[in-house]
Amino acid sequence: MAGSFETRRPLPTVRIRKLQRDRVDFVLENAELSFANSFRRTMIADLATVAIDMVEIETNTTVLADEFLAHRLGQVPLISANCEEAMNYSRECSCSSSCRFCSIVLSLDVACTSDRTMHITSNDLTIVPPSTEEEMNGSEDDKVLKKRPSNFGLPYNRTSEGIEPILLVKIRKGQELKLRCIAKKGIAKEHAKWSPCAAIAYEYDPHNKLRHTTHWFETDERAEWPLSHNAKEELPPADDEVFNYSAQPERFYLDVETVGSLGPKEVVNRGLAEMQKKLGSLVHALTTAGQPDTIEHDMAMAPTLPQTNGFNPATTTYGGPVAAANVWGDDAAMSSPGFGGGGGSGGDGNLGANSWGGSSSPVWSPK
Repeated sequence: MAGSFETRRPLPTVRIRKLQRDRVDFVLENAELSFANSFRRTMIADLATVAIDMVEIETNTTVLADEFLAHRLGQVPLISANCEEAMNYSRECSCSSSCRFCSIVLSLDVACTSDRTMHITSNDLTIVPPSTEEEMNGSEDDKVLKKRPSNFGLPYNRTSEGIEPILLVKIRKGQELKLRCIAKKGIAKEHAKWSPCAAIAYEYDPHNKLRHTTHWFETDERAEWPLSHNAKEELPPADDEVFNYSAQPERFYLDVETVGSLGPKEVVNRGLAEMQKKLGSLVHALTTAGQPDTIEHDMAMAPTLPQTNGFNPATTTYGGPVAAANVWGDDAAMSSPGFGGGGGSGGDGNLGANSWGGSSSPVWSPK
């Protein structure tokens, strides 16, 4: 069966039509629609990059509020080449809050002393080298740092010629901005600031032979719905062509535009690698589904608490005396979710700030 399937469908191929510094235009052929769309979504939301996650503001006499500045700083793309191997997730690091293996510290200190308007841009962000104490404590993990390029963590425009710096705020004489940023590793499923892609153009069947799209028109469908440039890659349908109900799309046109944190080549390669890893995990889970699992066996043998619909305070699983431990085995105060971010659950059961991405960059301003 496997041999006949391979004979019937050729292997997928990729044909690059245009490759630039921050974008790649290519054609994916002999692939299924589900694979092509999953590939697109993986490149957008599942690739790890570095972005500013926390901002400690010491002085801010500009016209923008602290939260506004923190949000703008979080959107500055930082060089994240080889981020998957060159940096740890903060939630998986052995440190208490942040260290040089799971974070990068940047500082900004600008004051205007002239009568002309001054622009504070991403060029004013500088990386703070780790302290001597951190270097001594983390010497056994230096192999992680060696995988970082020399410009790792710097704003994208600092290392690319011809790209204007990102404007953060304008200040006048007597105004000042001094702050400290902590950049961490994350993915766009946690927050959009970690996405390496600005946009991905995605199209198949430009002539609409499959009729997956219903065109609304007044008089002339072809005149009111102009074809894209991808239509040159395929033959137009004949006027008397019979509709094929079993036809499936096999050619997909993708135009990946990056923000600069990762190059287009690395985005595509890592997107394929991430899909391969996810599919491998799924295959492993399916092949080992019938095998006994020690943890599940121990949980099945453990005594269970009485559970009702929650109206009896003595037996509710959502906060009654019996439910002193929640369904995840933690204390009643839920710990921070696995997606990172600050917060967690307080004593009143409410999620803390940034627990699920509610705040892009927490701000601490001295009183």
